[in-house]
Amino acid sequence: MTGQDRFEQEIVAVMPPRLRPLFSALPAEVRERVTEIRLRVSRPVMIVLAGDDHWFLGPKGITRDPAGAFTFGADEGAQFLQFISRSSVYALEEEFRQGYVTLPGGHRVGFCGEAVVDGQGVRTLKHVAHFNLRIARELPGVADPVLPYLISRGRVCHTLVVSPPGCGKTTLLRDLARQISRGVPALGLGGLNVAIVDERSEIAACHRGVPQHDVGPRTDISDRCPKAAGIFHVLRAMSPQVLITDEIGRPEDGPAIMEALNAGVSVIASAHGASWAEAASRPALKELAGAGAIERVVVLSRRRGPGTLERVTDPRSGRHFGNKPSLAAVCMS
Repeated sequence: MTGQDRFEQEIVAVMPPRLRPLFSALPAEVRERVTEIRLRVSRPVMIVLAGDDHWFLGPKGITRDPAGAFTFGADEGAQFLQFISRSSVYALEEEFRQGYVTLPGGHRVGFCGEAVVDGQGVRTLKHVAHFNLRIARELPGVADPVLPYLISRGRVCHTLVVSPPGCGKTTLLRDLARQISRGVPALGLGGLNVAIVDERSEIAACHRGVPQHDVGPRTDISDRCPKAAGIFHVLRAMSPQVLITDEIGRPEDGPAIMEALNAGVSVIASAHGASWAEAASRPALKELAGAGAIERVVVLSRRRGPGTLERVTDPRSGRHFGNKPSLAAVCMS
């Protein structure tokens, strides 16, 4: 399926009917640069392009002027919610508690509205009026600048990818899985058995258990399973050599990852933060940091666009790898 076809089938198809022709009419070069679509009831329809470039959608295409854009109506908000929930809000109760839904293709729709709270916390949302559709894309080769620094003596180092939201962590993890699973002969790395614990169905974008993204021929996926439970499951069931997971942060995530490390499995994970120090202060990572378990930290930012590679370091020694100016390149745009 071409990029144009995917945009039509996975993005345009879930839009309210009035907006579909407008998104279909976007030029190919614009479609390829869309990273987010922001829909807010009673506000102009906004499109974010690669490079954090904000535009609005009007009758003649994208415009800088919000006054010349279409306003997203309350009825369209209800239609969009129906489309993304496949007309079954109750079937997605857990996603509503989390505040996002993952669509086929790995695209994620975050939303917010009025929270319904009980003694256990947020039970669900009502009057949902704000949506952020983040476009997932495969970018083969995006891991090329970092992969040489993540392999030592023929094995994959325990690695943490750190960045604020929207800086390309998941895209990088996806390509790391693909390349490690296929093998990288130029780096002396044969194909390895990879397990992905894909709690939000974003890395592999499984549909009925089958990955829609290319994550490699030797890769198994635990899809939509809570992270800690998924890690224990794949360790018992799939005998991975490398385990990849996204956005660790809960207290139970750290012990699960330590279990993988103690089983001799190389772990590549991601976490929110602007630096290793900030990420390491999180409860899930304190034990890993204190034990010196993380061998490489990859820091991404949006300084020069999504996926700007700031540095690769060994947090145990403080050593920086590679030529810093060449590493600080936009690899996700």
